[in-house]
Amino acid sequence: MKHAWIITPVPGIIESVIENTILRQAKERDIVSFHIVNLRDFSEGNYRQIDDAPFGGGSGMVMMAEPIFKAIDHINAQVDKPSETRVIYPTPQGKKWTQKTAVENAKVENLIFINGHYKGIDERVVQSAITHEYSIGDYILSCGELPAMIMIDSIVRIMPGVLNNFESAATDSFSEQLLDAPYYTRPRKVRDIEVPEVLLSGNHKDILKWRKDHREKRTKDRRPDLWQKYIKNLETTEK
Repeated sequence: MKHAWIITPVPGIIESVIENTILRQAKERDIVSFHIVNLRDFSEGNYRQIDDAPFGGGSGMVMMAEPIFKAIDHINAQVDKPSETRVIYPTPQGKKWTQKTAVENAKVENLIFINGHYKGIDERVVQSAITHEYSIGDYILSCGELPAMIMIDSIVRIMPGVLNNFESAATDSFSEQLLDAPYYTRPRKVRDIEVPEVLLSGNHKDILKWRKDHREKRTKDRRPDLWQKYIKNLETTEK
């Protein structure tokens, strides 16, 4: 990803996240450009309305289609090969967001994120403009900016040059199908709890084995679903 386009009626949320996370480092190093598109700039009327009551009745409001379409058109006029641009809508109805999908989307040059509010966005936008729907979990949030920034962060941090130590990202939980191992830092003893002796031994082979054993144990105990996938992949590899 070289460009992240974020369509939102509340730019301040996006600006705050970018300026206070690793995303700012990616921006300052010219690895990723963040383009915040204020949805209200594409609305009409004195009140810059972006939502209205749903047809058929019911509680809540729905984000109007036309301002979103105009915002997307505005972005497409500025990008090369708009047909290859992904338009992402964070929604509980989407495909589960995983480390694998983060890696996949990191390869796309332009990503457009549409942030829903209220009851969501007009279905006509979903049908004709959205290319990918993703969910970060089986729960509801009050706005789409939060899941969108989670997705963007998970993409950006795996891009070479963003983190000072890229190897750190490569060994994080989910990067190798297993949860991560425990870690310790100075001092060696805190409230009568000491660092495991093997981590002080200097024996790289023993340390790697200790970490692998703990990664496997944690995954088996805490995420049996991931553990079963890991075992199946091992069995397939060994055949």
